[in-house]
Amino acid sequence: MINRRHLMLGSAALSLSGCKVFDRASDPDSALRQLFASHEGLTRSTQRALIGDRLAPEFSEADIRQGQRPNGSTDPDSTDYRRMAEAGFRDYRLTVTGLVDVPQSLSLADLARLPSRTQITRHDCVEGWSCIAKWQGVPLGTVLQMARPKVTARYAVFHCFDAIERSLSGEVFYYESIDLIDAFHSQTILAYAMNGAPLPVANGAPLRLRVERQLGYKMAKYVHTVELTDSLAALGYGKGSYWADRGYEWYAGI
Repeated sequence: MINRRHLMLGSAALSLSGCKVFDRASDPDSALRQLFASHEGLTRSTQRALIGDRLAPEFSEADIRQGQRPNGSTDPDSTDYRRMAEAGFRDYRLTVTGLVDVPQSLSLADLARLPSRTQITRHDCVEGWSCIAKWQGVPLGTVLQMARPKVTARYAVFHCFDAIERSLSGEVFYYESIDLIDAFHSQTILAYAMNGAPLPVANGAPLRLRVERQLGYKMAKYVHTVELTDSLAALGYGKGSYWADRGYEWYAGI
């Protein structure tokens, strides 16, 4: 039976295969891009109605048959990041800011002292590949509860250490966002360990997002700040994430 996960990955494979109809989908004025965007809200609301709070599939350790293939950036070269990596991330702090009553600044040790969740899940990449790995981290909802979100907060925005673009106007660092429904889902964690060991640099050390019911590009790596907002209009080009600004689906549910 064809489900939404298969359809999404199949569509992604088609778009990557050289099909000319998709060539201009990433252009801001593309009619095809506008068509995709116009259906995203319906897709999101339909999926939410169908699955509710249901968990993404979880697996056993026997299902982990290969190392977790890195996606996106694999070695940020910013001065601050390299300095922290060389020191074993002892100076790292996660900042929680924006529409919160109690802003947070948490070290890795602080995060490790919080109740953790371990889950073995499948990472599905928009490029068509997948990997199963064991992730351990703190539920994002736990961290947000400590910050006490304001009633106007609607989105969690993730700011990252990896510069994804460089130009004469400066560096563009990776950014991503999810709504607070997904932020408080029990499988949405800030992971600091993978397959029983500290998170490797290539996989997003010291901290990465895992939001298991969405495609891999939603799972921001090298996270240093979580910002709660009431709108995504001021983020990048206003679509909610680096890749959504370039024609991909913002919600990316599977």
